Amino acid sequence: MVTVIGVRFQTAGKVYYFSPGENEFSRGEYAIVETARGVEYAFVVLGNRELPEDKIVPPLKAVIRKASAEDRERKEENSRKERAAFQVCQEKIRRHGLEMKLIDVEYTFDRGKLLFYFTADGRIDFRALVKDLAAIFRTRIELRQVGVRDETKILGGYGICGRPLCCHSYLPEFAPVSIRMAKEQGLSLNPSSISGVCGRLMCCLKNEEEVYEFLNSKLPSLGDYVTTPEGLRGEVSSLSVLNQRVKVIVDLEREDEKELREYALSELKFRPGKKKSSLRKGGKKEEAAEREARESGGED
Repeated sequence: MVTVIGVRFQTAGKVYYFSPGENEFSRGEYAIVETARGVEYAFVVLGNRELPEDKIVPPLKAVIRKASAEDRERKEENSRKERAAFQVCQEKIRRHGLEMKLIDVEYTFDRGKLLFYFTADGRIDFRALVKDLAAIFRTRIELRQVGVRDETKILGGYGICGRPLCCHSYLPEFAPVSIRMAKEQGLSLNPSSISGVCGRLMCCLKNEEEVYEFLNSKLPSLGDYVTTPEGLRGEVSSLSVLNQRVKVIVDLEREDEKELREYALSELKFRPGKKKSSLRKGGKKEEAAEREARESGGED
């Protein structure tokens, strides 16, 4: 077993483990640590605890020290310098006529490196920009091109649910999201309904995936034939996944008469089979919607 603490460098960032040494940390405190890109100011999310060695990615670096009041002041000063650097970089981008959008600026705690995050449609030749920035700030300059999902994670915002974006508030990493998840949950494939602020499929589709997969596995598919409590045979017309209820077009005993009835899943008898898509097979409208959703949001 190894004694470690877990720290984050951003609100919804990944948790990294460090050796606390002789220090005793509690959640909510701050630590000064050395990373691959320099000395950093980190928020402690996990206090001293023991973990098996196979859970640790070697080498395990030691904490430099607990953050002091002076460190806190330096961090705030860095934030002010970052805002000023943002304005300077934007002006330089305009002067060089570069087709890029500046997203964020970040100093390492020791100011040994200044990082600029941007988005662009293609590759950008920013060599002249880097020279200008290095001459102004007298430190190592690094420009990082990020995608639209990373841009949204950095900037934050609110989703259609009215809550802060998952990626900005608590998701440390992006989970793969696909059109199939939207189908499984019976959602419209209209891109505006299932796409997030970033224009990609909403991360929250992943949240309930396992629940819907489990509930759908117990239901018949659309178009399947079932036997009702009255002993009548009917075709499945629609499904209520969460309520576990099924609407069935029942063949009545009178000739050529049908009726739409709703039943609880437990009342029906049917032969379980391989679960098919929740959309009707061959539906041109649904296929077109799926293509549009893929082109607009994309499967991640």
